[in-house]
Amino acid sequence: MKFLSVLKNKKFIIGSIAVVAIVGTKVVSSSIGPASSSEKFSDELSYRSSLGQCPNRPAGNMAMSVMKTFEETGSLRDVKLKMLQEKWQEKYFVSDYKISYDPFTKVLNLSFDCPKPLMKVQIYKGGGIDSYEAVLVDNGELFDPTYEVLLRSENKLTGDLPYLALPVGEMEKKTQLEITNLVKSLRDELRKKLSEVILNDQKELTVILSINGYPSSVFLGLDEWPLKITKLDKIINFLETKEKIPAVINLTNAKKVVVKFRE
Repeated sequence: MKFLSVLKNKKFIIGSIAVVAIVGTKVVSSSIGPASSSEKFSDELSYRSSLGQCPNRPAGNMAMSVMKTFEETGSLRDVKLKMLQEKWQEKYFVSDYKISYDPFTKVLNLSFDCPKPLMKVQIYKGGGIDSYEAVLVDNGELFDPTYEVLLRSENKLTGDLPYLALPVGEMEKKTQLEITNLVKSLRDELRKKLSEVILNDQKELTVILSINGYPSSVFLGLDEWPLKITKLDKIINFLETKEKIPAVINLTNAKKVVVKFRE
């Protein structure tokens, strides 16, 4: 994919304004009446672009595709239809967008944003012999691992991502959202300690924390994960005040917490 470039004989401006717009999945238009004799349209179609947290190369390519389609058709509706038909959002990792056109200044405004990566995902099958990888992002979707590589190459992602391991049969939309919301609910200090999340064939959830370089296994069982995570946060916070590092925290029964320490 080529990086976003300036079209020949066209102006490309950073920023955003809106008069006629496509927002998300909706088309929004406004009528502002004819221009007076003293108002003149510009002779060239110009562009303003904001790529948000997106990696520049794929988002830039999507911007170029939007520009080309709008130049050819002059229609935001046609842009929208082509975007859906060719699955540009999925192809270019864009989660939210706004496309607007100001007919007075002939400026096409593009605003894109992309989700934040939460975890590296390893989906395994056949007893763990075969597996494939993905990236779980903060809207619960799974992205190709290339997404992480692109963000790191532009310094838009730093630090390590925790791992999520689960069998291919459990990779359902509901499961993705549950785990996504669980990770997002962690306070920042606890999330930084998150090393790995494992969902087994019995749908039991295990969390591995790294505390001062030592692993701590947390067993959350089959259900009530949000409640158990809340209790885990309180336990870790309390133990930190006592300068103790747990080896195992058993929260399979939310009403009975068992903590074991290293000898």
